[in-house]
Amino acid sequence: MDTNELKALLDRLRAEPHETEWLEFKARRCEPQVLGEYLSAISNSACLQGKTHGYLVFGIEDKTHAVVGTNFDPEAEKGAGNQPLLLWLSLGLHPNVGFEVHPFRYQDQKVVLFDTRAAFDRPVKFYGTGYVRVGSSKTELAKYPEKERMIWQRRVDWSAQVCERASFSDLNPDAVKKARQEFAAKFPSKQEDINGWDDATFLNKARVTVQGAVTNTALLLLGEPEAAVLLSPAVARISWILRDERGMEKDYEHFGPPFLLSVDGVLRKIRNLTFRAMPSGTLFPIEIKQYDPWVLREALHNCIAHQDYALSGRINVVETPEALLLTNVGSFLPGDVEKVIHRDSPLEIYRNPFLCEAMVSLNMIDTQGGGIKRMYQTQAKRFFPLPGYDLRSSERVAVRLEGRILDERYSRLLMERADLDLWTVILLDKVQKHLPISKDDHRKLKGMHLVEGRYPNLLVSGKIAAATGDKARHIRYRGFDKKYYLDMIIELIMRHQPVSREDIDTLLSDKLPDVLTEKQKKAKIHNMLSELSRRAVIRNIGSRTASQWVLVGSPLLKAH
Repeated sequence: MDTNELKALLDRLRAEPHETEWLEFKARRCEPQVLGEYLSAISNSACLQGKTHGYLVFGIEDKTHAVVGTNFDPEAEKGAGNQPLLLWLSLGLHPNVGFEVHPFRYQDQKVVLFDTRAAFDRPVKFYGTGYVRVGSSKTELAKYPEKERMIWQRRVDWSAQVCERASFSDLNPDAVKKARQEFAAKFPSKQEDINGWDDATFLNKARVTVQGAVTNTALLLLGEPEAAVLLSPAVARISWILRDERGMEKDYEHFGPPFLLSVDGVLRKIRNLTFRAMPSGTLFPIEIKQYDPWVLREALHNCIAHQDYALSGRINVVETPEALLLTNVGSFLPGDVEKVIHRDSPLEIYRNPFLCEAMVSLNMIDTQGGGIKRMYQTQAKRFFPLPGYDLRSSERVAVRLEGRILDERYSRLLMERADLDLWTVILLDKVQKHLPISKDDHRKLKGMHLVEGRYPNLLVSGKIAAATGDKARHIRYRGFDKKYYLDMIIELIMRHQPVSREDIDTLLSDKLPDVLTEKQKKAKIHNMLSELSRRAVIRNIGSRTASQWVLVGSPLLKAH
């Protein structure tokens, strides 16, 4: 705010009644500890009074509201440990909902105005203790449990709030263009309407802005990188960190808004290597990446959607040779991942409902709330360990995606037993990770001959118990040894040379594992042809675009 705006604000504040719980006047100064307590008390009281901001003003007499001026200089003051006062105050307020300090001249006197945002979602504490104003007195919030409950119940959707300092010029044009494309993909029936909408209309329809006003959601998903400062004290940052096998940091990069585009940049940094062999060295049934692209994107989008931006933390993506760890600040509101999977329905509450709705509109997350269950199902189909959620902290959610096979018996069992339901797979995943399961669950797995050992020290069974009538289906999943496919290629060429690539594709396509996409099947066939060519078994006598394969030593090759 400029000086004129500050003067107009102070005029309004001085006109308020003398005992206003979200407003306090001080004639001179106060000790740093007391100042921090006042910021906590005023923020909490503003919440209770339905205000968006609370104020503490130095240089105004409390009872008369007369202007007396002050020599208080918050920039020069020190907090505990000789820390700069404002830094010390910021570190002590938790969550730090944000405050601004404005020294200025008012009626020829120096005044200092502290403008703090109202608490939302939870009480604001100062170095572990919450405070509140009762009439004109400041006291500990714990003495008034009913007021504390009211603050917890006054859940404000931060993501829906309008950022008053932001305008459409703070939005990234490429991100807005991408948003249009994703919205059209989500709602193809509205394509003609979308083409006729200007940006303001489109963003309202996509529930990113509110009546043409730029929201915190709009800045997160579509804002220019430099516009992130407008969200302060919230932090709009995703940090990718690469660590070696000893946990030492080797590389890092930070990504800010627009998150709609930044997610792709984060995913490009991840070294998603191709996995080809079991720990024992035996061939994996397919060549597969360490991480499924959809699972990666879903996990990162969940971090964005459920981050508690009031806690001023960042989203971290930590990559190690063995796994990825994605973390966001804020508790896991459903409380338990397994309940989410069992329920298989949208959550009753969201931390950022406006942000979640916008991400649905922009095709980033699923409106049905089944993303976590689908992540588990996808990992199971890849025969990899399931995502591991760490919910032990009340202010942090961490999900670990393994980039390796932990127990070969677990993976082989999943290959052989495509009939297993997801809950059984979850129990087996716990066993391979040495996590506890109930005695009832143990009896179920033991009855299915899926685990060995004495409870609670269990192992996934090394003996595969095939399901009745399922033997053919598991072969369709697993496929055959590579030698089988190579022999078929050689036999085809020997009998019908020259043979085109299309002929070879036709021969093998329906014999490769069903878990492979058409693109993956073609890549696998290409690799096998390359191997036979390197071994000087076959040779291409055609062109790059029209291959004609013959056996090395064939009369056709000599004629060519």
